[in-house]
Amino acid sequence: MDGPYIRVEDSGLMMPLQEDVTTIGRGRSVDVHLADPSVSRLHAEIVRRGPYAYVSDLGLSRNGTRVNGRLVARRVLEDGDVLSFGSARCRVFGLAAEELAAEVELRRPAAPELTRRELDVVTSLCRPALSDEAFVAPATAREIAADLVVTEAAIKQHLLRLYQKFRIPEGANRRVRLANEVVALGLVRPLPPSEKAGLAARADRDGRGTRAAWTAAPPTSPPGSPPVTPTVPAPSPPAPPEVAVSRPAGRTA
Repeated sequence: MDGPYIRVEDSGLMMPLQEDVTTIGRGRSVDVHLADPSVSRLHAEIVRRGPYAYVSDLGLSRNGTRVNGRLVARRVLEDGDVLSFGSARCRVFGLAAEELAAEVELRRPAAPELTRRELDVVTSLCRPALSDEAFVAPATAREIAADLVVTEAAIKQHLLRLYQKFRIPEGANRRVRLANEVVALGLVRPLPPSEKAGLAARADRDGRGTRAAWTAAPPTSPPGSPPVTPTVPAPSPPAPPEVAVSRPAGRTA
């Protein structure tokens, strides 16, 4: 087959990569259809930019996208890479190889392997950092527990394991350092505007309000005190100020 293409491992189906965007999922109207229950209707896309191509997880899937076994949000592809969409495996071929001198490209450390629950925890932790605000603190253990409907003690255990996986040493602002590392590695992404609006509408309908992580809503609590929602018990006195978490450079809202 001429040009870059993707091959579905279980069926052997080969599909050329479109000139711009190739959509992948379980839906009927995608370019590469994967009949696997672990694949979302619109799971990911492969984008071509000149001689290069990258895979982008759309953030709409429950089981994520992996490249050569690594969970990714977006990654440039190389010839022969193995792509996993949920449990479905594919390979890409026909991409031009490019030799780069070792000193030219600075390589970022690979992201550690995360369980599905750990990915949920870091996503909830970093939601404020992916809001429309430029500088915000990450979610507290109590806020993450309320978001995921689990106990605060369980979240603290997950955070301890995450500190170890990301090699975050003990000390002040540990959650902030973890959130910065997760955002820098591209493991979490902001919701599409349409989903933000839907979440805000549901929150207003339920009378729960909307957290700044999703809609840059004005503060409703006195300055200097943490927000209090009907579903979360009143927090203890606020902790010392934390270092702000900045969004990745170049990201647009």
